[in-house]
Amino acid sequence: MKISPKTFAKMFVRTRNGSETAVRLGAEPAEAKQIEADLLASAAVKREINKLDSEDTQTLCYVKTGLSRLAFGSINEAAALVFAEELTREEVLRADLFNVAEIKRVKGGGVEMKFFDRQKALEKLVELDPELKEVSAAQEFLDAVYSGSQEISDVAEKTGGERDG
Repeated sequence: MKISPKTFAKMFVRTRNGSETAVRLGAEPAEAKQIEADLLASAAVKREINKLDSEDTQTLCYVKTGLSRLAFGSINEAAALVFAEELTREEVLRADLFNVAEIKRVKGGGVEMKFFDRQKALEKLVELDPELKEVSAAQEFLDAVYSGSQEISDVAEKTGGERDG
């Protein structure tokens, strides 16, 4: 599979992950690390990345996009991996695991997967957006989310249940 340096650089400046970029551009997961190494060593790719970085006026937009993915993004693919009977390496490498903060094997053969905190992502979005900062509805929304979260904790404590947070 041939990936053009310009196309690779454009995707790379958004993700900052060469292997993910290669896979998203159609490379086989098993070849992604080598493609990443080859392309990031290329003078043409380095020039294009530097050019795109120097022209970048949308960094804040990228940050907001990432936070939005954390706050509102789907975890379906990650959940499917946890509950799948048998997985191939390719299925794991192709899955969108953007919202996954941690994956580890637990004793007994299970898998534990932790996700990024959606509430914190929402807080950061509010901090970064002046319009949301000024709108009291946004603060009321966060207050409602927190009070609902606290009520769930209180109920779980009273009933002896556990709350994963």
